[in-house]
Amino acid sequence: MLVKSQVKYIQSLSQKKLRDQEGVFVAEGPKIINELLGAPSVELIQLYAQKEWMMRSEKLAVSFDKNKIALIEESDLERISSLVTANEVLGVFKKPVFDWVLDPIGKVSLLLDGIQDPGNMGTIIRSADWFGVNQVICSEDCADLYNSKVVQSTMGSITRVQVLYTDIAIFLEKYKQLPTYAALLEGTPIQKISKIKEGIIIIGNESKGINPVFLSPSIYKITIPGGGNAESLNASVATGILLSYLT
Repeated sequence: MLVKSQVKYIQSLSQKKLRDQEGVFVAEGPKIINELLGAPSVELIQLYAQKEWMMRSEKLAVSFDKNKIALIEESDLERISSLVTANEVLGVFKKPVFDWVLDPIGKVSLLLDGIQDPGNMGTIIRSADWFGVNQVICSEDCADLYNSKVVQSTMGSITRVQVLYTDIAIFLEKYKQLPTYAALLEGTPIQKISKIKEGIIIIGNESKGINPVFLSPSIYKITIPGGGNAESLNASVATGILLSYLT
């Protein structure tokens, strides 16, 4: 049975301030845990698992220090889980450390302006991973990468996609020589844009779009043509479509 201090500590990691202080994040569920345990960019701090998961994942779990694995009952898992329905296993991990320096030169990068919905944020990172984009630059008001909903939505892609939070205006000025594409409601249809091997693709806030301050004359304005009556596309859906066409 988990002691009160353990429960309190794991619950406290729902707060960004404490995650940042500790340099850790929480992930839940068999699929994402298996991904994280097999990733070289993250380190396991502690695993809390039900017997059923341990039996299925014995070969994976046995490679870790036994002191880092706690076998718990469902009732204990429910106490520390942030999910509506606790799902067999929860892990506390150190934040990923990558073996490359984030640099947009010679690559395709995503730049997110004010993406505040955690589900959208996580799905965008997962889409980036699918299309081979391994770096995402975020404005400082984007959802926190290690918010539990973001982590779950990435389904393990946070181990392969490096995310940087920074001042977008400064970043764009620094790399103004790179071709930059802004996803807008009005612009050149993406079907008319050639595939790119280098450049920055800007995705805007779910309701406000891209801050006009960032839309300099040198930026290519592109759009996804539609034939229906919806006001706009979901940010994560739009990202997937753009990456499919442009990469």
